[in-house]
Amino acid sequence: MSTNESKRGPSRRTVLSLAGGLAGAAILPRTARASDYRGRDVHTRLSRELGLRVPLASAGMAFVALPDLAAAVSNAGALGVYGVGADPPPVFAKRIAAIKEQTCGPFGVDFIVVTTPLGAFTTQEHINIAAAARVPVVVFHWNLPTRAWVSQLRAAGCRVWAQTGDVQVALQAVALGVDGIVAQGRSAGGHNRNSTIPTWRLVDRMRHALPREIFILAAGGVADGQSLVRAIRAGADGGWAGTVFAAATESYAHPQYKARLVAAQSADATQFTTVFGPEFPGAQQRVLSNRATRQPGSTTPPTIGTTLLFPGVLNTPYTMPKHSAIVPTRDTRGDLEEMDMPAGAQSVSAVRRVRSVDDIIDDFIEDARDAFDCDEDESLDED
Repeated sequence: MSTNESKRGPSRRTVLSLAGGLAGAAILPRTARASDYRGRDVHTRLSRELGLRVPLASAGMAFVALPDLAAAVSNAGALGVYGVGADPPPVFAKRIAAIKEQTCGPFGVDFIVVTTPLGAFTTQEHINIAAAARVPVVVFHWNLPTRAWVSQLRAAGCRVWAQTGDVQVALQAVALGVDGIVAQGRSAGGHNRNSTIPTWRLVDRMRHALPREIFILAAGGVADGQSLVRAIRAGADGGWAGTVFAAATESYAHPQYKARLVAAQSADATQFTTVFGPEFPGAQQRVLSNRATRQPGSTTPPTIGTTLLFPGVLNTPYTMPKHSAIVPTRDTRGDLEEMDMPAGAQSVSAVRRVRSVDDIIDDFIEDARDAFDCDEDESLDED
């Protein structure tokens, strides 16, 4: 114990090291990349059970979190998650095969449970494929899965999580048999029904409401090691980070979308809106502010660009209507001032340049070490 600790009592870091800490957090020796070991790493039961360098998952962002990004995150020592979106079952199967070709690490898939004018995003065939592939982690978002889906996946050896910003919905998910909750705070980017509860406050509420064995990941404002540590102190087993990985080199996002994430440093850089559809009508999202969000009533031009759906598999040409919910990717051509670009309210300020996944995760780990040396407590209401 240091001299300062002896004067004021043990630091939070010492307490976590000795006692296992809040939600199972501890500071354990690094086991991967030992050649550049410079300190002690943050681990929770999430990272221990999945064999991760850091208790962190990349968000399953539709259109941009494709196999290259998911595999890169898993290879770097976190949990890479592929955003299935509207991918039909044959495309989903190809994506799973591509991830397995690129990584031996654990990975996840993120299903959106919804029926839209494009059809049902998640079907029984998707579940059959995930179960047959024994996908390590399957996440459900927007609506809850059926009990039968959860049982089928759990019987196949998959971990099953649900993403929600509502404690009561989380309790319903646990009753269905899920073993993890992604707690989506109000600052989280993308499709997000939670307009009111800050991430850290939501995590704290869920930790008190849910059984102790349920994993909780904090979503919204997790963009570096300091925010990851803050999530763990609030009661999370790890973090769920989207915006910082949307801007990664390996992301399939359009280069100008990434550039706008880098440039978005003001407090009003993002906003909630329901303007984007018609592919997913009426769904609230947090996105980068642009002409489309500032002029939601505009009906011109009738089309805003072109893109490819299911790239690398079906390569289906698609003309993007006004207020399209299709996120701009490397294949998109058109006016990004009219396009849907999800971003987190707090996380976007941490995106300072386009970087490789390796660099992002190394920085998460280094920053988390430093953050655990700090004893300052922060309000749960600020995110």
